[in-house]
Amino acid sequence: MILVSACLAGILCKYNGTYNNVPEIIQLVDRGLAIPVCPEVLGGGSVPREPNEIVGGDGYAVLDGKARVMTPSGVDCTGLFVRGAEKVLEIAEKNNVRVAVLKERSPSCGSSLIYDGTFSGRKIRGCGVTAAILRKAGIEVCSEENFSDQPGKIRKA
Repeated sequence: MILVSACLAGILCKYNGTYNNVPEIIQLVDRGLAIPVCPEVLGGGSVPREPNEIVGGDGYAVLDGKARVMTPSGVDCTGLFVRGAEKVLEIAEKNNVRVAVLKERSPSCGSSLIYDGTFSGRKIRGCGVTAAILRKAGIEVCSEENFSDQPGKIRKA
């Protein structure tokens, strides 16, 4: 079983109330091979909601208490992001998940790139809070941009 970001599976949960459809991921969910999750909604976030970025590091730094997840208006949403990541990890553990396909650049789900915390559109290397907690638990994390490079891992999951 694999986890996928719910927005990639056509679920209207993205911060602006839309989604990021990826037909192959929708097919995985439809075939019962993937579980869609939205850490931000699981953590208590509404749809729509203000955008968020990690300020002062990446998801690992957030989990270590060294960075915060903030909105452009200055609201600290760190607790929501950590709660959501913990709930996703619980779902992963209950379902013996070994691979997650998550939305790149998201402060929750980004696997290799996130926004830099300035709300300027600049990206930095790093991962989101959920990607970090899953990796710490030994779950492989990739994005919608590179998951098709690993078809064997996706099929075996």
